[in-house]
Amino acid sequence: MKKLRQPIVLGELIGGVLLGPTLLGTIWPETYATLFPVDKTITTSVDALLKVGMLFFMFAAGLEINFDRFRHGKLIIAATSLVGGALPFALGFGMVLLFPELWGHSDRPLLMALFMGTALSISALPVIARILMDLNLIGTRIGMTIMTSAMINDLVGWTLFAFILRNLGVEHPAGNVFSTLALVLAYAALVLGLGRWIVLPFLHRIGFFKDWQGGLLTFLSVLVMFAAVGAEKIGIHAIFGAFLVGMAFGQYDDPKQEKRINSMIQPFALHFFAPLYFVSIGLKTNFFSHFDGTLAILVFLIASVGKILGAGLGARIGGMRGREALAVGVGLNARGAIEIILASVALEHQLIDQRIFVALVMMAFATSIISAGWLKYLVR
Repeated sequence: MKKLRQPIVLGELIGGVLLGPTLLGTIWPETYATLFPVDKTITTSVDALLKVGMLFFMFAAGLEINFDRFRHGKLIIAATSLVGGALPFALGFGMVLLFPELWGHSDRPLLMALFMGTALSISALPVIARILMDLNLIGTRIGMTIMTSAMINDLVGWTLFAFILRNLGVEHPAGNVFSTLALVLAYAALVLGLGRWIVLPFLHRIGFFKDWQGGLLTFLSVLVMFAAVGAEKIGIHAIFGAFLVGMAFGQYDDPKQEKRINSMIQPFALHFFAPLYFVSIGLKTNFFSHFDGTLAILVFLIASVGKILGAGLGARIGGMRGREALAVGVGLNARGAIEIILASVALEHQLIDQRIFVALVMMAFATSIISAGWLKYLVR
């Protein structure tokens, strides 16, 4: 993909499909079984490696978020995240209630509609971050708008999903969605506040472990793990905790230390963990099983139209030019791994069936691949 002047993440996603059950597992099942044996110990170890790697990748992505740009583009970000989240949510919610026969029998139609609205409103921070990094856009106005709007949409989306799970009796007794949202926002403020006003001054005072070569990496690793555990405890995904720590460190105005942190984290986060993670998406899914063409096309069209139109319109309202606004909508349309994680949890708790799961996964793949190529064309 790099030779074709395309984002590297496309090659990683397609590579996973080629090596996964969709192609290799269908044509040469013995070879596939040899390469990827069904062993609980191996599966657990690989999953742990991928999860830890994604935490560091999201920390590296968070380092690129600069609040100074956020202050200068508050209207754009607010409008983009609001309209870009509300429109696909409304379309997803409505299509379940308008076409109940497509979704099979469900004794919880309202929760199903709420889940589909949530699933179509979120984006994929890891995939978006990788695409923007590959295209050198993450520090630009377009990149900042996409990343910050995606973060806001995803925080709200995971809050709604936590609310759905609580009402399914999966985690805690049913609670109020507004109290859950307040808890998430309070956690974000806590992590950012502690990082900016306590951790960074402490590191500055001790010289950022200048006398201990591995001290800073060890310290950062512990912070990322604690923030990830905290995020899981309040009902959102662990990657947001790592992302928040990265955001806090991204506000430190010292180019020397910023370069030092980047040089430690980015090499193994971007060039070792990230490829493993994005390849693993294709390794987990067989697109030939439980495929419903009508459902897959409907989910893809509603998701894409809702997100591109909604986010693009929001960016246009915020003051961006037409081509820039369209680029923001296209960038936010990438769903990727986050969509698959959301769908997997819903399938595990029997909120959706295999047909809906496959449709959501296919939508996640298609939107990620299309967004990367289209975004490159729009910003060239």
